Amino acid sequence: MQYSAHGRYAIEQQNNILLVDAQGPFNEILAAQYHQDITEITEKMTGEPWGSLITFRGNSVFTPDAEEQLIETTRYRIKRGMIAIAVVILNSANADMQQMQLQRIYQECQINFHVFSDQESAKIWLDSFIEQASQPIKMKQTHLSKKYQ
Repeated sequence: MQYSAHGRYAIEQQNNILLVDAQGPFNEILAAQYHQDITEITEKMTGEPWGSLITFRGNSVFTPDAEEQLIETTRYRIKRGMIAIAVVILNSANADMQQMQLQRIYQECQINFHVFSDQESAKIWLDSFIEQASQPIKMKQTHLSKKYQ
């Protein structure tokens, strides 16, 4: 029996934020393709801390196999410098189930995350979180550059 991907997504990098727009139910085939695409784009996101802003449109629930794949994808992103995830759930009759699945995934990976109902609030939170996390790095770099002048 041949299986096909369910759901769709788009990925875009904007500075230190990886934007993901996803729609529909996710099975393991789509989750595997997502992992491959994430791997390619995060190769370019090294150095500074960065975050993901993921917008789920509609009833974007995961099969158990897809959920396991998303745990691996999240762990990979963390290794590549991701420090936080802002999630937006829009127009979903299954928002509670989606939130529970995402909570399991992100808690398993021990990543900071927050769920929102609008993209503007999510972006403000994520920008602020990344800025705060970057402050000690910037202060340390400034201190070191002054020390060796």
